[in-house]
Amino acid sequence: MNDYDGILYAIVAVDKQIVCEHNASNEDFTQGRIPPNDSKLSYAYDSESGVVFMCVARESFGRRIPFSFLLEIKAQFESRFPDPLELDISQFNQYSILLAQEMTRYSASVKADPIRQVQNDISQVKEIMAQNIERVLERGDRIDLLVDKTNNLSTEAFAFRKRSTALKRKLWWKNQKLMAMLICSLVISAYIAISAFCGFPGWSSCRAP
Repeated sequence: MNDYDGILYAIVAVDKQIVCEHNASNEDFTQGRIPPNDSKLSYAYDSESGVVFMCVARESFGRRIPFSFLLEIKAQFESRFPDPLELDISQFNQYSILLAQEMTRYSASVKADPIRQVQNDISQVKEIMAQNIERVLERGDRIDLLVDKTNNLSTEAFAFRKRSTALKRKLWWKNQKLMAMLICSLVISAYIAISAFCGFPGWSSCRAP
């Protein structure tokens, strides 16, 4: 078997007769002949109303993508051929091209399997973390020094938050004092202005006779 990592072989059979197939590997799957006693292969199939959809992949490739592939080609096949049992085998020839295209898409695209995509993202993150650790070790930084630096940063951050809270409270009280002084100044100014106009101190000029 070659090193191709993907869906190796796929067929569609109608009434026990293969109507279209595609082989992406060097294995001999001629007319649906499956290599015997090969524990490294995984088989997935779906059958309904006399139509069989089957594909073969490496066991390491998993089962999620092959079954997703089968559901896709089944939906497309049923959309194109509502009554496949009533058709001649030659009418399915063009579907082999679509079968090959879908095999390539599902084999090459990690996005066809969300879980595999997440695993790929995790592997990339782990690789980046490993590279960062190697760079740290190359600089000669010891792990205990990094821990001390982390603890110091945490202590400084706590102290900064505490100072920030105290400063915020101090500025709030200062703002309240300024507001009180402003209000008092406005009241006194208004009193002086009215007293100057109406007479000080009893505002006798502004009283009704």
